Amino acid sequence: MSVKSYKPTTPARRNMSVSGFDGVDKKARPERSLVEVLKKHSGRNSYGRITVRHKGGGNRRKYRVIDFKRDKMDVEGTVLRLEYDPNRSAFIALVEYADGERRYILAPVGLAAGDKIVSSATADIKPGNALPISAIPVGTVIHNIEIYPGKGAQLVRSAGVAAQLMAKEGRMAQVRLPSGEYRLIRMDCKATIGQVGNIDHANISIGKAGRKRHMGIRPTVRGSVMNPVDHPHGGGEGKAPVGRPGPVTPWGKPAMGYKTRKTKNRTNKFIVKRRNAK
Repeated sequence: MSVKSYKPTTPARRNMSVSGFDGVDKKARPERSLVEVLKKHSGRNSYGRITVRHKGGGNRRKYRVIDFKRDKMDVEGTVLRLEYDPNRSAFIALVEYADGERRYILAPVGLAAGDKIVSSATADIKPGNALPISAIPVGTVIHNIEIYPGKGAQLVRSAGVAAQLMAKEGRMAQVRLPSGEYRLIRMDCKATIGQVGNIDHANISIGKAGRKRHMGIRPTVRGSVMNPVDHPHGGGEGKAPVGRPGPVTPWGKPAMGYKTRKTKNRTNKFIVKRRNAK
């Protein structure tokens, strides 16, 4: 994928860049049968309390229903086109199966309109095909990985990321995730071959504050420029230090290096090596 930059006709344009959308059908309207209404919650939970800050506004979007389960087994599908999805960083591919059913999948690197894909234990090892991990050779680059068989993929779904199947032993396989974590995954979980597309997503420069507002992200103000009543970092003459052993949240909890994962989490046994292990 390429990144498109602009001539500096305005201060914002000077630093702005967008995806080149290589291979993506920019005029295509989403498949109507695979679109749902997406309601805005502005970071509020069912009690109306803000649980995620700095959310609100933004352009209206429709949700594209993505097939993360890849449970249409042994039926070949043809990629009709690649599309932009406003709800995720990766591009999506519209697939029409032999029986006429259409589904959206995440578009991996190398997948193009007209390609054939299939979800099968005997499928070829090529981008877009989904197989149980037991049928994937060790060393293969994979994405869209299930944690629980049949639940649908929960790991490695963001633009440009990929995991690698490192080893198999008994009923479990060892997978290296993009974070560097090594994790055990059940052999009967499905994964898709290849790397998630839109690799240059990480190189895009937003360029102006308004573009963040279009995404539904409100301004984020530093605690050090607030008053003491508003934030633990507030107050002081000039650019004062935070006045604490380390940075904290607005509620006084440590903001960096504070472990939030439960120490008795039952899935700890599946983590072979943590991403931040020394």
